[in-house]
Amino acid sequence: MKKILLTTVAMLAFAAPSFAAEPAKTVGQAPPAAAASFYLAQDTATMKCQVVNAQPAAGGTMKVIGAAHTTQASALTALTADKTCK
Repeated sequence: MKKILLTTVAMLAFAAPSFAAEPAKTVGQAPPAAAASFYLAQDTATMKCQVVNAQPAAGGTMKVIGAAHTTQASALTALTADKTCK
């Protein structure tokens, strides 16, 4: 009986680490340190929108519409879909 109990405990001791959560693994290259972001910006005077690659400064004549986009193509798609831009 002791032999079976010791064998079970030993098996559990070696198997337990395999059930632990593994850290997230990245596949491929890591993203660059400063990933490019594209913003949909609206001029508050003319109400016209454009895609810019730098976030407009607070208090300026341009305001950001929506969230940042990772690609210019997705920002252009958002520009055509947005109804607040003329």
